[in-house]
Amino acid sequence: MMLVGTTQSLSAAMTEDATNKGGDDAFAYTDISFADIQMLRYKVEGFEQLSLREKTFIYYLQEAAIMGRDILFDQNGCYNLRIRRMLETVYTSYAGDRSTEEFKNFTTYLRRVWFSSGIHHHYGCEKFVPGFSEEWLRGVLKELDYREPGMQENSSWESLMPVIFDPAVMPMRVNQRDGDDLVRTSAANYYGPDVTQAEAEQFYAERKATGDPRPVMNGMNSRLIRNEFGLLEERVWRVGGLYGTAIERIVEQLEQARHYACTPEQEVVIDRLIEFYRTGDLRTFDNYSIHWLRDTESRVDFVNGFTESYGDPLGMKASWESIVNFRDIEATKRTQKLSENAQWFEDHSPVDSRFKKEECRGISAKVVTAAMLGGDLYPSTAIGINLPNSDWVRREYGSKSVTIGNLTHAYAQASHGSGMDREFVIDDATRTLIRQYGDICDDLHTDIHECLGHGSGKLLPGTDPDSLRSYGSTIEEARADLFGLYYLADPKLLELGLVPDKDAYCAQYYTYMMNGLLTQLVRITPGNTIEEAHMRNRALIARWVLEKATEEAAQGSKKVPAVELVKKKGKTYVRVNDYAALRTLFGRLLSEVQRIKSEGDYAAARALVENYGVQVDETVHREILQRYEQLHLSPYKGFINPVYKAERNADGEIIDVKLDYTESYDAQMLRYSRDYSTLPLMNY
Repeated sequence: MMLVGTTQSLSAAMTEDATNKGGDDAFAYTDISFADIQMLRYKVEGFEQLSLREKTFIYYLQEAAIMGRDILFDQNGCYNLRIRRMLETVYTSYAGDRSTEEFKNFTTYLRRVWFSSGIHHHYGCEKFVPGFSEEWLRGVLKELDYREPGMQENSSWESLMPVIFDPAVMPMRVNQRDGDDLVRTSAANYYGPDVTQAEAEQFYAERKATGDPRPVMNGMNSRLIRNEFGLLEERVWRVGGLYGTAIERIVEQLEQARHYACTPEQEVVIDRLIEFYRTGDLRTFDNYSIHWLRDTESRVDFVNGFTESYGDPLGMKASWESIVNFRDIEATKRTQKLSENAQWFEDHSPVDSRFKKEECRGISAKVVTAAMLGGDLYPSTAIGINLPNSDWVRREYGSKSVTIGNLTHAYAQASHGSGMDREFVIDDATRTLIRQYGDICDDLHTDIHECLGHGSGKLLPGTDPDSLRSYGSTIEEARADLFGLYYLADPKLLELGLVPDKDAYCAQYYTYMMNGLLTQLVRITPGNTIEEAHMRNRALIARWVLEKATEEAAQGSKKVPAVELVKKKGKTYVRVNDYAALRTLFGRLLSEVQRIKSEGDYAAARALVENYGVQVDETVHREILQRYEQLHLSPYKGFINPVYKAERNADGEIIDVKLDYTESYDAQMLRYSRDYSTLPLMNY
C-alpha cells in the first residue's frame, strides 16, 4: 500500500471561502483545518453514469464500509471508544461559553481523535497532548453528570483521565524503538496487557507448519491474550467472537450487496468473505483472496476486512479497513500497459536472478475512482493498494493493484500554489521540471509501486514470510518504491507511451530525494525519531543514496556526487548533479533490498532501517520546521466522505442513489458515531 508522499500532501491551506466554489476544483478545497490536518473533499466522478444495479451495489457496500468504524478505534487502543463517547457527549451537550480557549482546544482534540481513530497520531503514533486542562474537563463532566453507558461505576470516567493527560501512560500507539519490548510499550490493542514480545513471537513460531508451501497468515485476525490458566490464546475477530456485533452488521450489508454483484465470480467473492467473517478460518480467507484476484471483470470492486499490519508492532495483526471503488476505464489503459508487460520488467530488474519470478502470474492493475473510504483508509487514506498480502497467494495466483485516481487528483489540486516548490526546490529550472512532469510521474510511480513493485520478486524456498519481523513493512515499501524509481527512468516507459519525455523521470527523482531528506521532516515532532513505515522507507532510500553518492565522489570515481545537500543563502537544498547515476544507485539498493526480502535476512534489514531510516538530524530538522512554518500549511490531509442517499419506491425498492457533498467534517463524524456505533465501549 502506498500512502501519499509529503510532496503531494503538503498542500496549500485554502480559505473557508474556497469551500463554496463551484466546479470540479471545489472538491480539492478544504472543509476545515485543525492542528496539523487539512480536510479535503473528493468527487466520485462518473457515479451518475453507472447503472442502477451498480449504484445499488455501491450503496450497500458503502454501508458495510462504515459499519466497521468502531473496530479500528478499538484496535488502536482499548480506551478509545470510551474516550470518543465521552468527548462527543461534552461536545454536543456543553452549555458553557464555546468561544473560550479551553473549549476551542477541546474541539481540536476531539477532531484529532476522530481523524486518528483514537488518542494517538495517525502517522507519528505519539499520544496527543490536550490543549485544555484536566480540571476543565472534570468540571464539565460533573456539570453534565456524565455516566458511561454500560459501565457499572457511576464515576468510571475517572479512569480515563490519566489515559488522556498523563504523558507516561500509553505514550505510543506503535513503538518501533530497537531494543524495547515492542508489545508491552505499544498501546495498540492487539495483545493482552501482560503479554510480552518474546511470548508473542514464540507463540506464533510454534504454530507455523514446518515446510508448508502455502502457510496461512497466523494471527492476522485475532487478539492474543492470557487466559484464566495463564496460557496464551487467541480471541478471534468473527461473528460470535471478538468484534462480533460489528461484524454481524457488516455481513448484513454484504448480504444485501450480493444481490447486485457485477458478475457470478463476484458473488462467490462475497460468499467467501462472509464465510470468513463467520468462521474466522484463515484458509477460508486465502480462498476468498484467490476468488477476489480472479474477479477482474467487475467494474465495481471493494476491499472490506482485516488487511494491513502497519498498526501491529510485530507486523502480523491486521487493522480493519474498507474501500469501495469502480474502474476509471480511460485511465486504466495506462496501468494495463504495465501489467501486460510485467514479465519484461521482472526479467530486466537489476536484482539477482535467483530472486526473480520465472513467471509473473495474475498481475492486474487499474485506476479506480474511490466511492467510499472506511476504517484504516478513512479519513487519511492510501493513494494506491496492492493485495493480497499472502506471499504464497501472490506467488501462485498474482496480485491486484489499484491507483486511486480521484484522490491523487484531489491531492494534486490542493497542492498547486502552496509555495512548497518555491521554498524547498533549489532553482527555477528544477521547479519548471516538476511543474511540467510532477503530477504525471507521481501517478506513474504509484502505478509501478503497486502493480509491479509489490508484485515483483520471490522468496527463496524455506524463507519465512515473517522473518523480517518489525522491519518487514519498511523493507517491503522500500522494495516497491525502488522498483518504481528505477523503472521511471527506463526507455521502456517512453516506448509504451507512458511518459511524454525521456527526462520526465527527473521530476520524481528530485521530489523523492527532497522528500526523504528534508520535507517529510515537517511531520516529525522535535526530539522524536521516525516511526511510521512509509516515512522510514523514504528516509532509508534517500539517505543511503546520498551516502553512497558522497562516497563515490570522495573515492574519485565521480567528479561530483550524483546528489548532495547544499547551502544556498543559509538554507539547505537537495542538488542533483547526475540523474542517470542516481538511477544506478536506486538499482543497487533495490538489488540489496530484494536480497534481504528473498533470503529473510533479519540482521541486514535491521541494520539498513536503523542506520538510515530512523534517526533525525536535529539541526536540519529545526531549519526545515522554521521554513515550513512560514508557509502556513498543514502537513497531513484527509477526506470527508460523500453521503449516499437511496431513493425508494412504495415497496422499499431502491430506484436511484444520489450523492450529497455538503456534509461537514464534524457532522459526518457525529452521524457515524450515532448511526454506526456497532461495538460495546469495552471489548474484552
